[in-house]
Amino acid sequence: MKESFFTSLKREFIGIAVFVAVIWVVFILDRFLPLERFALFPRQLSGLPGILFSPFLHKDLSHIMANSVPLITLLALLAGSRANSARTVTFLILASGALLWAFGRSVPVIGASGLVFALIGFLIASGFFEKRPLAILVGLFVGFSYGGTLFFGILPGQSGISWDGHLFGAVGGVVCAWFLAR
Repeated sequence: MKESFFTSLKREFIGIAVFVAVIWVVFILDRFLPLERFALFPRQLSGLPGILFSPFLHKDLSHIMANSVPLITLLALLAGSRANSARTVTFLILASGALLWAFGRSVPVIGASGLVFALIGFLIASGFFEKRPLAILVGLFVGFSYGGTLFFGILPGQSGISWDGHLFGAVGGVVCAWFLAR
């Protein structure tokens, strides 16, 4: 028996709540444990685990707060617009993290903003590549809502901001949209 749309959507939203809760739990644990060692360090073997773990690490309360609201919003749009968003998020984390590891500046990177930018790039590009009405509407909404953030977030020279993490997040999102639309 096929799962109803509302049952599926409920499961997706529970997944979002759990995902964001894990980020917050890791943030709290990081106050007591040396979890920064799991940051993404570009082109260093010791930085490879950071591809998976860096989105869960945040410097301070303002950093995690700045990532939480857009992350929840974009994950909700993803969950409402396509099936199996957990798989998509996994692909986005891996693609954007791998690109940042391979091509990023030689500075440690932490935070979920790379995933936020990957979701922005993915949702906008999905509307273009898939040509489904819902994907197009979501892509237009994200483009209008987050287009300025996308543009200004990838500009170099912002102190304390991983603009290259944002850039490779967005590129990873577009690449994932292209692959998943095929």
